[in-house]
Amino acid sequence: MFNKVVLIGRLTKDPELRYTNNNIPVCSFTLAVNRPFASSNSDKTADFFNCVAWRKQAENISRYVSKGSMVAIDGRLQTRDYMDEKINARRYITEIVCDSVTFLDTKSQRNDNNNPSYDDKQEDDVDTGNFNDVEDDLPF
Repeated sequence: MFNKVVLIGRLTKDPELRYTNNNIPVCSFTLAVNRPFASSNSDKTADFFNCVAWRKQAENISRYVSKGSMVAIDGRLQTRDYMDEKINARRYITEIVCDSVTFLDTKSQRNDNNNPSYDDKQEDDVDTGNFNDVEDDLPF
């Protein structure tokens, strides 16, 4: 059996970082992914996916991305349920559990957006997936 999700999109709001009772970081965010076609009245449409990341990755997401940031996620689809005590009904939640998150905005794009939560001095702490510095050793 195979359960794999790969998406590229933008965050719809700032990510929410919280900690479990065992002090494990968990970060939740919603990703908007444009559909490849327009609706009948030429409006672009998007799908919205609830995503969750754990541990160090959760802290990095909370630290380096914000509303509007473009990211690529690789993960798995998961459904969980809980009892809503207010209306005495079972609720189901489907979300993407992120195995990896790649930040796709460049440093200049983040600065152009005047993102106050981004700190340039901390960029070296995270692998942002920038491969422009790699020399091309291919023989052809």
